[in-house]
Parts: sequence; C-alpha cells; structure tokens
Amino acid sequence: MLDMELIRKDREAVATALAKRLDPAEVNRALDEIQRLDQERRALISEIDAERQRRKAEARAYAQAKRAGTAPESVAPEAERKQLAELESQLDEVQSRLRTAMSELPNLPADDVVPGGKEANRVVKTFGEPPVIEKVRDHIELSRALGLVDHERGVKLGGSGFWMYTGMGARLEWALVNWLIEQNIQAGYEFLLPPHLLLDSAGFAAGQFPKFYDDVYHLDRESAPRGQFLLPTAETAILGAYQDEILETAKLPLKAFAYTPCYRREAAGSHSDERGTVRGHQFNKVEIFQFTLPEQADAALEAMVAHVEGLVEQLGLHYQTSLLAAGDASAAMKKTLDVEVWMPSTGKYKEVSSVSWGGDYQARRAAIRYREPGGKQTRFVHTLNGSALATSRLFPAILEHFQQPDGSVLVPEVLHDKLGADRLTPVR
Repeated sequence: MLDMELIRKDREAVATALAKRLDPAEVNRALDEIQRLDQERRALISEIDAERQRRKAEARAYAQAKRAGTAPESVAPEAERKQLAELESQLDEVQSRLRTAMSELPNLPADDVVPGGKEANRVVKTFGEPPVIEKVRDHIELSRALGLVDHERGVKLGGSGFWMYTGMGARLEWALVNWLIEQNIQAGYEFLLPPHLLLDSAGFAAGQFPKFYDDVYHLDRESAPRGQFLLPTAETAILGAYQDEILETAKLPLKAFAYTPCYRREAAGSHSDERGTVRGHQFNKVEIFQFTLPEQADAALEAMVAHVEGLVEQLGLHYQTSLLAAGDASAAMKKTLDVEVWMPSTGKYKEVSSVSWGGDYQARRAAIRYREPGGKQTRFVHTLNGSALATSRLFPAILEHFQQPDGSVLVPEVLHDKLGADRLTPVR
C-alpha cells in the first residue's frame, strides 16, 4: 500500500505519479474517497479516545468517593456502554473500507518511469546480434522433430495450455533449472523450496490480490476455509514467508531465490509468438528476491538486472533490456526492467525476466520492517524481485537460436555437462 501520511501531506505529488498509470479523474475520485474515510476514521478515534478518558475520570472519581465513604455516582450507564461499542463498530467498518480503498491503489512509479503502455517502453541495452538462419523453423516444429515436447499428450493430461517435456526435452528443461540454481547460489542468494499452495494473505501481501484474484487457481472454501491458491510466481511465496517480521538490519540486504512451477489461469497463447511453451497455465521459473534498506534499493536493482543479463549472455542468446512504461509494469512495482530474448521465427523479442523494484509498497501490505541498531522505531524494508529465469521461454529461444541446417540444435556450452550432450538430434 501507499503511505497514508504522504497522501495527507502531498496529495498533488501522489496524484501526479498515479496519473502515469490511471486516468486522472479516476485518481482524484479514489483519493477523495480515501481522504474522506481517513478524516472520518480520525474523527471516530478522537471521539472514542475522549469517551474512554471521560470514563477513566469517572472511574477515578467513583473510587475516591467510595474510599471517602460518600455515595459514589454510577459509572458508565448501560446506554453509554452501548454508545462506545457503536463507535468502535463504526471505526472498524471505516477502517476496513479505508484499507480496501488503499489496497486498490497501485504503487507510485519511479521518477524515471514514463506514462503509457508498451508503446512507451524504452530499450536501454542490446546484447549481440540476431542469428543468421537461412530457413527458420519455429520451436514447435523443432521440438516435435527432436522429440522434446509432447504437446498433444500435455493437452490430453491437463487440457489446453499444458504440455509435457519428453526425453532430451525433459533433460534440457531440468539442466536449465539446475544450472540456474547453481548460478544464483554463486551470486549469494539463499535457496528456498516453498509450498506451492499459499494462503490468500500471501497474495494480498504481494499486491496481486484483490485486483488479480481471478488470475490464479483457488481451492474451494470447503477444502481451504482460510483461502488457499496455487502460487503464480515464487515472488509471492518468498515475500509471504517474511510477513509480519522485523528483519535484522545487519542482515540486509537479505537475498533469496526459489525454484517452483508457476500456475496461472491466464489464457494460453494463440498468437504465433505465444504458441508452444511460451505461454501456458503451468511453467517452471527460478525467482530471485531481495529485502533491502531503502538506501540499498538502487544498487540492488542494478545488480539484479546485471545478474539476469549475465545468465542470458552465458547462454549465448541475443537479447534486449527494456525499461517499462508505467502502464506496462506490474501495479505493485515502482520500476521494472524486462530482459527479452530474440525469437527468430517471429522476428520479435520475448520477455524471459522482469526485474522489479517495489519500494515499500509490498512491505507495507506484508508488515515487513527493520529496526535501526539501538533504535526503537521500525521502518519498512524495500522489496525487489526478478525471474532468473523463466525456462519455458529460454527453452524455445535456445532451439530457435541454435538450430542447424541438418535439423539438429546446438546446446549452449554451459549446459553440456548438465545435459550430457552438446547437440540435440532429430528422432529417427
């Protein structure tokens, strides 16, 4: 969530930042309602505090009168007790409405993030050149010829939007996962294997709920009365693991990563650039995450982007890095950079990693704080996350980049030992 104090003190700056993502009229309506509820909340708190102080004074007077042997007056008649309960009930309702209204606001984009959608994204780095291929075959044709992915049986098992890796395809997928795990450990991230079923509180903390509640797979309420869903990304799990904690300042930045399958209800790709394993309901991803002090966030974002770029470079893939415009980035993030690999069959770039800085937006929702050494007050940490990497998109990029005229595909050198082969050959 956003800082309510910032809205009170500098509404204009908040409105200007939010207008990069939302219609200005919509922003002003939302802020009007939030400030109205905030004023009502504060008025109720003042009224309740005054009533409690009055009752304390009456109780003291009652005790003094009783000790003095005089007739004490009745304290807090039944009607007044009911009035206080009504005020407290009103406060609970107003606070709930305010929390809901605040939770629906997106994060404030960073100063260097421009308004607009995909058309306003800006390429900030390009690595290598597109491979020169005389007759390009797409990854679906290649994976079938090489016996790597069984799309038909995947649909038979899970329905549209699912696939099954087979033979050397399963081994290549696992080689990628293992290599990424090793690379992230070497980069100083702690390896986590979290549950795949998360409580709804984790989805709220990450900023995915309530707006994107319907984009994930939920268990029915009878089976999961507290609310549970299949994680859409390990970001949700890593953040949720530290909910309601005060982190040791000396241990920040805290760096963690996780391997998980990811489950999403979003429509499987039907466009030519989203077919095959590029988009589906279940895919593998290795996710890196950092909790930092506010002053560490800029350096952490730069380091995470460089780390992800280094992984793609080691695989020998041509890519570009783009700074996303406000309307194309996650609503929970202040700033996002996408690393996008070149797909020869479509002549387009496809994102394999989004590296994002969330500021204190997620930390406020999750109540994750730190305390300065020797200090009493706590402050919210900053959170950053990034895919390192999404294998379901690396897989087709490798096939298309390194396809050979004889129908084989060369394997990136860093995967030779993991796969036990330097070339994938057609199934005879």
